[in-house]
Amino acid sequence: MTDTHLPERLAEFREEFLELPQEDRLELLLEFSAELPPVPDYLAGKQELYERVAECQSPVFIHIEVNDGVVAMHATAPVDAPTTRGFASILAQGITGLTADEVLAIPGDYPQTLGLTKSVSPLRIGGMTGMLVRAQRQVRAKR
Repeated sequence: MTDTHLPERLAEFREEFLELPQEDRLELLLEFSAELPPVPDYLAGKQELYERVAECQSPVFIHIEVNDGVVAMHATAPVDAPTTRGFASILAQGITGLTADEVLAIPGDYPQTLGLTKSVSPLRIGGMTGMLVRAQRQVRAKR
């Protein structure tokens, strides 16, 4: 992966993980889980506006908005699925505020670069990859 197109916030998140010893990285992911931004009131309870991320074992739903070229990512994930919720939080926090072009330039292998492949299953990493792919597809459709 080249960092040429990696937005600053996502690069910072990755560095936070890579600076930690392998055994502490899962704890950081759980901290991100607690920081998943709440969905705005106008989207609360409106599941029909969200897309289910089928790659995730847990029921994760995302909704992308593009207003004046700026992207906002909203996600819901169960509290009892902290790994998945942590990945959703990383992406929601890292994508919100970017331009559509910046989101589309995020390398598809970003989830694999967080240094978590020894801490979580490949299925979970695939779920985060699915979230990113769907977010980028929604951005393309709404820009």
